[in-house]
Amino acid sequence: MDSMRADASALVLVDYQARLMPAIHGAAEVTARAVLLAKAAHALGIPVLGTEQNPAGLGPNVEAVKAECASTLAKTHFDACADGLVEALQAARPGAEQVVVAGCEAHVCMMQTALGLRRAGRRVWVVENASGSRRPTDHAAAMRRLAEAGATIVTHEMVLFEWLADCRHPRFKDVLALIKAAG
Repeated sequence: MDSMRADASALVLVDYQARLMPAIHGAAEVTARAVLLAKAAHALGIPVLGTEQNPAGLGPNVEAVKAECASTLAKTHFDACADGLVEALQAARPGAEQVVVAGCEAHVCMMQTALGLRRAGRRVWVVENASGSRRPTDHAAAMRRLAEAGATIVTHEMVLFEWLADCRHPRFKDVLALIKAAG
């Protein structure tokens, strides 16, 4: 099994839209972990892309997430790959074969996007505790399906420490401070 490598990774944050988030189970924690992932990605030189489902109807991502994204892809398909995500990833980090994905709703847009990335030949890690659905049962079903489809299910700290790989990493203390600040 592949290890995540910071120099081969991109982070995709799917549809943390302000109108949707009040309905998401554990929304505050899910959003906080997405922001933490993005801040650590920036510290490690990893590109961060966002997506928004039908922003004309559902509005933009919450500001804390949108501010961390180098670009945000507006989409109408539930699978962001159908609206240009693979090309956006290629532009952000040419040759990046590893994609860390988190988002909402876990069983709809995030799952379909992760499956689309798998079909496009990317190695995909799905951050379970930074993804949300309205119902925990839908979230759990999405994680099972994604694992069966070949995505690796991880937590935000698994991602961060795997990206660092070594406590002697020059940005270790910066990332550790982000983790400690998040509680």
